[in-house]
Amino acid sequence: MFRKDIVTFGGTPVTLEGEEIKVGDVARDFTCLDVDLKEVKLSDFKGKEVIISVVPSVDTSVCAAQTRRFNEEASKNPDVVVLTISVDLPFALGRFCAAEGLESVKTLSDHRNLDFALKYGFNMKELRILARGLVVVGADNVVKYVEYVPEVGNHPDYDAALKAL
Repeated sequence: MFRKDIVTFGGTPVTLEGEEIKVGDVARDFTCLDVDLKEVKLSDFKGKEVIISVVPSVDTSVCAAQTRRFNEEASKNPDVVVLTISVDLPFALGRFCAAEGLESVKTLSDHRNLDFALKYGFNMKELRILARGLVVVGADNVVKYVEYVPEVGNHPDYDAALKAL
């Protein structure tokens, strides 16, 4: 656990579990599941710039908008990988992407063991869902941008993350 006063959910402070990630850190490898239940690791994208878009659930309006926005950005730049990570089940992520026509963003589920959440400090202990945020990893595997959105119901700073690329 690192801090309780950094993020609120509906105005109530929550405890973020895991190790806080910071700009300048070497990105920690993690394993999540894709929509086909296959393991996907950050290291699978070695040598590429990666935006990690962290959302509580794609079944909420802000999370859906965040995922759509980064799908649009990913479609403009095939050299950038966009991973949207939540604890939604892989089946729900697949259904969401199919219904929305999202093909450029890779949705990943961290439901199995919170590997990403605990290595990057995004698990809201009280709720066992991920806090909203962004992490940009450079092609050199160094973290270029991190945002833990202070109120989970708010949008992240899309422009700052994209500028960090």
